[in-house]
Amino acid sequence: MSYISIKNVSKQFVRRGQLTQALSHIDLEIEEGSFVSFIGPSGCGKSTLLRIIGGLTEIDEGEVRIGNRTPLEMQAAKQFGFVPQAPALFPWRTVLENMKLPFEVNRKNKINIKDQEPHLIELLKSVGLGDFQHAYPKELSGGMKQRVGIARAFATDAPILLMDEPFSALDEITRELLMLQLMQIWEQHKKTVIFVTHSLQEAVYLSDKVVVMTSRPGKISTIIDIGLPRKREESIIGTDDFRHYVSKVRQALRERWE
Repeated sequence: MSYISIKNVSKQFVRRGQLTQALSHIDLEIEEGSFVSFIGPSGCGKSTLLRIIGGLTEIDEGEVRIGNRTPLEMQAAKQFGFVPQAPALFPWRTVLENMKLPFEVNRKNKINIKDQEPHLIELLKSVGLGDFQHAYPKELSGGMKQRVGIARAFATDAPILLMDEPFSALDEITRELLMLQLMQIWEQHKKTVIFVTHSLQEAVYLSDKVVVMTSRPGKISTIIDIGLPRKREESIIGTDDFRHYVSKVRQALRERWE
């Protein structure tokens, strides 16, 4: 069953007096509990499409429905978790205090924050930060900060997680480590994830579907179903099947660039 339905969506921006067509006639259906990656050339509108789904950017044409609600209705109901490129951590708060932030800003939430501490600590342990709950952001590396951001996004009951190139500023080894940890957490919680990336390996390893986009104006070139088994272990990265799907996504990207 389709959970997120995107029909004939187009978006324009005015920059320096010039009209820029960011997205053109996007049609996409996303199933509940699936992991979907957007990949394409820089400036093709991947992040814009993600922001449209999250109700952060208005559309000029078309319709987006999530279940029977609009993105703005879902946003008002706190149904989105968001992980940006740079972790948004308050430097004066400890890791655990930063983890509590979504519960504190949601005034409609009747949950006792103190009761959530064991759950938050378990999430920190799942990303290898169980011993850093009382540390401050200045004491963490870039990869550790991003792990806090990922754990925090999974801490709430929000069913949809929007991730906008969350590993782009990290070195290759750290990126791979976080990719594996993200997969482990997702397999436990099964949220619907929209993931923007430039990495072929990330897209293939993490996703059920990879949405390949064209250069601006962004359109959907092709959607590649990743037929690798769930649960995905690290060892699958070296298999012929994994390389087959990486090659398939690479070829789709090259065809659009050419």
